[in-house]
Amino acid sequence: MWVTPEDVLLAGALWITERANPYFILQKRKGHGDGGGGLAGLLVGTLDVVLDSSARMAPYRILYQTPDSLVYWIIAHGTSRKEITEHWEWLEHNLLQTLSIFENENDITTFVKGKVQGIIAEYNKNHDVKEDDDTDKFKEASAKFRKLFGMPEEEKLVNYYSCSYWKGKVPRQGWLYLSINHLCFYSYLLGKEVKMVVRWADITQLEKSATLLLPDVIKVSTRTNEHLFSVFLNINETFKLAEQLANIAMRQLLDNKGFEQDRSLPKLKKKSPKKVSALKRDLDARAKSERYRALFRLPKDEKLDGHTDCTLWTPFNKMHILGQMFVSTNYICFTSKEESLCSLIIPLREVTIVEKADSSSVLPSPLSISTKNRMTFLFANLKDRDFLVQRLSDFLQQTTSKTYLEKELTSSLNSSDDEVGSERKFNLNDSSVPTATQALMTMYRRNSPEEFNPKLAKEFLKEQAWKNHFTEYGQGVCMYRTEKTKELVLKGIPESMRGELWLLFSGAINEMTTHPGYYEDLVEKSMGKYNLATEEIERDLHRSLPEHPAFQNEMGIAALRRVLTAYAFRNPNIGYCQAMNIVTSVLLLYAKEEEAFWLLVALCERMLPDYYNTRVVGALVDQGVFEELAREYIPQLYDCMQDLGVISTISLSWFLTLFLSVMPFESAVVVVDCFFYDGIKVIFQLALSVLHANIHQLLGCKDDGEAMTVLGRYLDSVTNKDSTLPPIPHLHSLLTDNGEPHPEVDIFKLVRSSYEKFGSIRADVIEQMRFKQRLRVIQTIEDTTKRNVVRTIVTETDFSIDELEELYVLFKAEHLTSCYWGGSSNPTERHDPSLPYLEQYRIDVEQFKGLFNLLFPWANGAHSEPLAVRFFRLLDQNADALINFREFITGLGVLCHGDLTEKLKLLYKMHVLPGESGERSHSLSISAVKKLNTPDYRHYLKLWNQEMRPKRENTKDLPKLNQSQFIELCKTLYSMFSEDVAEQELYHATATVTSLLLEMGEVGKLFSSSFRKDHNQEGNSEPSVCMRDVLDPKGTQEVQELGDIFVPAGLENKPSPCEEGKGDEDSEQLPPMQDIKLEDSSPKDTGTSSAMLISDDETKDDTSMSSYSVLSAGSHEMDEKLQCEDIADDTVLVGLPHSTSIDKDWAITFEQFLASVLTEQALVRYFEKPVDVAARITNAKNAKKVGRPLLSTSDYEISLSG
Repeated sequence: MWVTPEDVLLAGALWITERANPYFILQKRKGHGDGGGGLAGLLVGTLDVVLDSSARMAPYRILYQTPDSLVYWIIAHGTSRKEITEHWEWLEHNLLQTLSIFENENDITTFVKGKVQGIIAEYNKNHDVKEDDDTDKFKEASAKFRKLFGMPEEEKLVNYYSCSYWKGKVPRQGWLYLSINHLCFYSYLLGKEVKMVVRWADITQLEKSATLLLPDVIKVSTRTNEHLFSVFLNINETFKLAEQLANIAMRQLLDNKGFEQDRSLPKLKKKSPKKVSALKRDLDARAKSERYRALFRLPKDEKLDGHTDCTLWTPFNKMHILGQMFVSTNYICFTSKEESLCSLIIPLREVTIVEKADSSSVLPSPLSISTKNRMTFLFANLKDRDFLVQRLSDFLQQTTSKTYLEKELTSSLNSSDDEVGSERKFNLNDSSVPTATQALMTMYRRNSPEEFNPKLAKEFLKEQAWKNHFTEYGQGVCMYRTEKTKELVLKGIPESMRGELWLLFSGAINEMTTHPGYYEDLVEKSMGKYNLATEEIERDLHRSLPEHPAFQNEMGIAALRRVLTAYAFRNPNIGYCQAMNIVTSVLLLYAKEEEAFWLLVALCERMLPDYYNTRVVGALVDQGVFEELAREYIPQLYDCMQDLGVISTISLSWFLTLFLSVMPFESAVVVVDCFFYDGIKVIFQLALSVLHANIHQLLGCKDDGEAMTVLGRYLDSVTNKDSTLPPIPHLHSLLTDNGEPHPEVDIFKLVRSSYEKFGSIRADVIEQMRFKQRLRVIQTIEDTTKRNVVRTIVTETDFSIDELEELYVLFKAEHLTSCYWGGSSNPTERHDPSLPYLEQYRIDVEQFKGLFNLLFPWANGAHSEPLAVRFFRLLDQNADALINFREFITGLGVLCHGDLTEKLKLLYKMHVLPGESGERSHSLSISAVKKLNTPDYRHYLKLWNQEMRPKRENTKDLPKLNQSQFIELCKTLYSMFSEDVAEQELYHATATVTSLLLEMGEVGKLFSSSFRKDHNQEGNSEPSVCMRDVLDPKGTQEVQELGDIFVPAGLENKPSPCEEGKGDEDSEQLPPMQDIKLEDSSPKDTGTSSAMLISDDETKDDTSMSSYSVLSAGSHEMDEKLQCEDIADDTVLVGLPHSTSIDKDWAITFEQFLASVLTEQALVRYFEKPVDVAARITNAKNAKKVGRPLLSTSDYEISLSG
């Protein structure tokens, strides 16, 4: 490739000049290519790997030099001789003549530089290369990475780092390449080459550790190996990036969310390091945005634009607080340097004025922001105030236009009809359905008024304290959040303010405000829809806080049904999970229906990520984090709890329901208050406090049942003395035994004690621990899936458990590879974690072709594809263009362990299936497979389906094979044997069998036609096609040109079953078809065109073959002319598009096919040949180990070998 000219000193060092002229020199790197260059070459190769030189990337280069100058300029480099030669020839043809005209050397240099830069600019313009894309150096590294590891263009390199890889006890210095889907290492030292490729999805542990010998090590563990890397220049950056990429891979395993590059990144700044790729910047920006969203509880699509140090004037204590301002598309946020001193969120939708105030020595570069609720925020000490104001004004313009657009959209949505065609407009106050227009608790309390008591007085004081706080610190989203806010939350939020403050602290208020009418629309769309989620919701509705009066009538139940169903409709990946009903019922008590919905969205999608999917992965991850925290904070109890296995038992219900299912209701809502304010750390702190408070009793427990009883009693005794609610019986306490009750524990004291003892747990530490646990949990789930699949199938097949596990790994790897590098179908269709184990991973026809070539004994290179397609269609029982692992193993099992009859039956059935023939099968796509889902196809599949069951199938039930299908079967047999050692012998055997079958078909046809003559005297006048027409000697010459035609000897003198011109009783008028117009044709036309059998007397004298000849010229004319279309249940059209009639008589049965094959020992040996399954699996694993093989190696030379 051409490169921007750079000057080079010592042009001869480490390079060999291969071509030269007065202005240009073509050089090759020492140690590259066949020569090797002896010891000097080995040393140069080693240096190239160890040092990050651009020469390491390109073994060829072209230098420019004027005759009288010692300075050289590199203008092009190449990874192969072919590439560099093209550039050299271009220079010789286009520049040499021109350069001789110039007199001044400086003019020549300027001209050459300008010309090369012009070529680069033209290339970038034609190939749509953006200016701020990767640097030349990084592009070279990417090219080297793809070449070394055989990766396709789709595999994007993110970054590469110099490090040492410990192979045994010896460190190998080299380069660690981190790409989107793989971690790769390459080293070349003194002729010894080391290559390693690990898929991120296979990593079970990734950790940074330190030992005495190795101060900084990154340990990468998979199920089978452990890899150690050390001596990094910046280990923290490398580890963070590796962690992020592994996280993306886990996310893909969990819910198919693959990596999509963000194209809307800001341009690269001049100060940025040269080596940083666009992908690396993208991932860095993502990581920052995730931290920003988590810190301020912002919607999940919010992207951080930038942040800057500044001060904020806080009017409540008359101080300038030092901190950081964060700006994103829709928000301005601030947090103080001193944690929890003050934080602030200003949505741009609330902003009215942004203005620069006058600078002074006391207040340099101030910026004033005013909001709709008449609050003004004063920021100062802003470094780049003008740029910041410009960004804010841009975002404000976008916000205003977005608001107008939303208004228009909601109005148009309200005016348009519903998807189903119903014109009923949804109304929350619809009199026909009792609906919750306000929090259920308010309605419930109004129905049962209480007398004044001290608790109500305390509640009133709490409300006053919050009102005073709002006066001083502001109310709504733009409120100053300080230590005082936290204090008030820990004392308990008043009943009347809970809904409002939960919305505020969780960030749900933002999503609700920016999506007006969204919930109503969802309810309307989801009402009346039935699926698995709605069934589960109906089942659990009456189990949700049944002890609370609000859910003992239809109003509460209906509100709960609507919220849960609307959420299941919004997020089908989660749908509905047990425990969501308990949490949602509590939300409905304190918030309006729409507010409860958005609180549920915040919980499921942001605050408790992955908690409520089908496998409760998030809760299992946090269970692992809790175990780690218990080991760190209460080590004396940890070992005992591990032995009893209590931690895993208790924590799941605590986390999933935020203690609502294990504590009395009025106490548990205080926990929910703190959770919405401080996040998941509250739940960890509280769980540790509960264990700590019962440490002595737990140490004395003998089994898990006793430990559970101790904890159950303790949690039942947690009370809220401030609660104004009438006492609600707690189900958990009703179910415990009648032992002595535990002394009462005050919830507020318990919460405060949890903050005092375990308040040091930080959110970022929890996230770090979550990553480690997520790897473990997801890989454990994947292993469980594999074991369950194997356990289900092992009784149905002759493969061993080990072989099935290896095959499952290959099957899953094929699925993952297509996710990485594109497949012809959607990955989400093929991988659905909510499905039963066997159905979770499925592959389409393109992926099956890859596995077919690697594993199936009948595959043989060029001819495999049509056979693979036929095989796939046979295995795809439900015709959804996807096959699962069981179907895959069924097919492979017959080929590897089946007897002769089973294999031949499979081969026969592949060709009886109606479908396409010849060349067209090569280009069978997913859509083509889906189109086969016709009544005819289903009819055949029902027949095969019975054979898949354990009961023995009667071979007589198999449909007959007609002419066209027979030809395809013979072509398949020929292609199967094309690379076999006994190829000639097999060809002869096939020829004999073919001859035999053709004669059987002819005889069968005679019987068939005479039978029909007896039963059907009334003939029709339509023209016919029959074997005699086909065998017309006049047409023989033309027919022979068709190729792939089978010629039985001696048939030309047999009596003709039909005569030309006679009405054909065996013909059938074709029904009209959608796109093909069929016309009548005379017998003489069809005699030459739809022929399959011709006479050939010469073959009688040929002793090397049997009594027939096979013309297999490789011509595809027959493929083009023969067509198979579905007509009726047992009819397949054979002939030209213009033929109107079908010869239904010629057919053979499976018994005839089987009997014929058994006559030839060569064929019997071939089909009974044992298959070495282990060797095939090993070969397939080796083929899969290093990416996809390069499509062509002719353009590349292996630069390093050892």
